[in-house]
Parts: sequence; C-alpha cells; structure tokens
Amino acid sequence: MSLDNLSRRDFIKKTSAATAGTLVAASAALADEKKKVEKPVDTSKILNYNENMEYRRFGKTELMVSAVSMGGHWKRVDVMGQDLDKNRYDVVSKLIDSGINYIDACWGGEVMVYSKALKGRRDKMYLALSNGSKEPRNKDYRTAKKLLQSLDELLLASGQEYTDFWRITALEPGGRHSFDTCCEIVAALEKAKQQGKARFGGFSTHDRRWIKFMVEYFPQIDAVCFPYTAMSKKAPKGSLFTALKKHDVGAFGIKPFASNSLFKGDSSPNSPHREEDDQRARMALRYILYSTDIVPIPGLINDQQIDNVLMAIKERREQDLMGNIELETPVESDEGWACLPKNYEWLKEWEYV
Repeated sequence: MSLDNLSRRDFIKKTSAATAGTLVAASAALADEKKKVEKPVDTSKILNYNENMEYRRFGKTELMVSAVSMGGHWKRVDVMGQDLDKNRYDVVSKLIDSGINYIDACWGGEVMVYSKALKGRRDKMYLALSNGSKEPRNKDYRTAKKLLQSLDELLLASGQEYTDFWRITALEPGGRHSFDTCCEIVAALEKAKQQGKARFGGFSTHDRRWIKFMVEYFPQIDAVCFPYTAMSKKAPKGSLFTALKKHDVGAFGIKPFASNSLFKGDSSPNSPHREEDDQRARMALRYILYSTDIVPIPGLINDQQIDNVLMAIKERREQDLMGNIELETPVESDEGWACLPKNYEWLKEWEYV
C-alpha cells in the first residue's frame, strides 16, 4: 500500500451497530498500515502536480490521478452568462492551475468541447473519452469492429491522436449485455491499446453486478466508472469494492452530488445559498474520499467551485492529522433520496455498493 493510500480511511458511516463494528475494525487496520512506512511518492512523476491537491494510484494503470477529478457534464453552465466554449476553456485553465489532472468526457459533444479547450495543453491533462451514442447502448455497436470504427471517428473529429482511457459506455440496469458482446467489448479495448489509440480501457455502467462479473472474468479491464453519491456506502457483504481491489481496477464515481439534489441554490456565483451549498459539496467530497478509493468526478462550472474542491482536500487532510474519523454526509440518506429529481430516482439503487 502506498502513502497515497495510507492517508485515507477505509470505513463507512456509522449507521448501525454492525456498521460501527466495521468502523472500529477499519480504524484499527489503518493504524496498522500507518506503521508500514514506504518511500515517498516521486511527485515529479505526477502529471500537473500541485501540492494543494491529493493524488491516488489508479489501480493497475499506475497513473497518479487527482483525488477529485473533472466530470464531463456541464449542468447549470447557463448561470455563468458565458458561451459554452468560453466557460469550458476557463474551467480547464483553472483545473490545470489547481492540479486536477483528469477529465472524463463520455459523449461526442463533450469530447469535442474539451478537446478544443485543451488545444495546446493536452500534455497537462489525462483525457478519457467515450462516444456513447455509438457504443453498446446502441445495438448496432456491439462488435469490436463497430466499436473501433466509432473510436476512430471520434478521435479524428476531435483532433485527438489517442485517449488516456477509453471508457466504453455500456447498458444501464434492465438489459445486461450478452457474453458475446462482453467479449467484443474487451476485444475492442485490447485492439485499441495495441494500436496506440487508447492507453487504458474499461467501461461505464449503472449495473453493479455486471461490473463485478466483468472485472472478475476479464483481466484486461483497467478501470470502471459508476455512480457513487454522498448517500452511498460500501455494502457490508459482497461489496463491489472487494472485487475492484482484488483485481486492482481503478474506479471513477459519477454523481457525487446526486445530480445537484444536495444543493438549495442554482450554482450561480451570487446565489444566496452559495455558502451552505459549498459546505455541502465539501462534506460530500470528504465523505467519499474517506469512505472508498473511488475518485469522484463532479461537474464543475466555475473557479469558485474548483477552489471549493481544494478546500475539501485541505479539510480532509486536517481531519486526518487530527485522527477524526467521525464522518457525516451533507444529508441523511432518507432526506437525500427524497430530494432526487424523478429522472434520477434510480440513484437509490446505489445506496450500497
């Protein structure tokens, strides 16, 4: 275990006697691990390193990824009074200044915008991409040949020679892929890596059981992307994180703020709820960073929100130094789930992961 991992706790929020037992055991395990001091991480090898950011080894990729990274979606950008290209360029500039080194772009439009924003500074950022409309959610793109064709089209259109992580967008719950399609997905990922078009490969999905099957059956999977909110917890038994750790698979967490349902304001810089919402965002990030090895990837729309991420990292470090292991989510589960928009009620299925 690296020092990167030694600075985090492996526990879940105390909600019952059983969970309390898990918390005590995890705390004891952490104390034992801290006795095993290893050589410091060579920060010169961390892309876009900033001492105010925390970095985590991202599974078998061996990449050191910023502990909070950037989700590709851009909800509420309209409150900024900027056109999209201007906003994304400014946000990417702030990400680079802040030491955030990963952007997740999961649809063609996102890839185009971020590719444009990164022009001339691509070497400052890991860029993941997907072409969701031309990947396995579309029944016409369930062969390696068609998937590779889709990747080629996206790379060409966006002016990218390669992607750091091809995270193929798979089906959501309600219709798992056939075994043949699974094999085709993995074959496409392998071929893309062999051709130098993708450094690493994996997928995104909203289906825990399918993730578990894929990482256990296919050692070619480097990383996965799935929902993990401030109301989520490690399952006491059969947790997906057990399989991810065993197979050294990295994990990105989407929807850390539960599709903004944690917040009272509209995310505008002059919102009357800004202070409270900032605090809730920091609590959510601290909770997720302490609870698991997952890297949350919130969507961020301005400099102030990025500064708030750095504050969450600072607060997490201070709590760690003080040995404070009493964590609180920004909202209790029942309240949080009740606030979900109708089209995001499926996030309730991700309470235990």
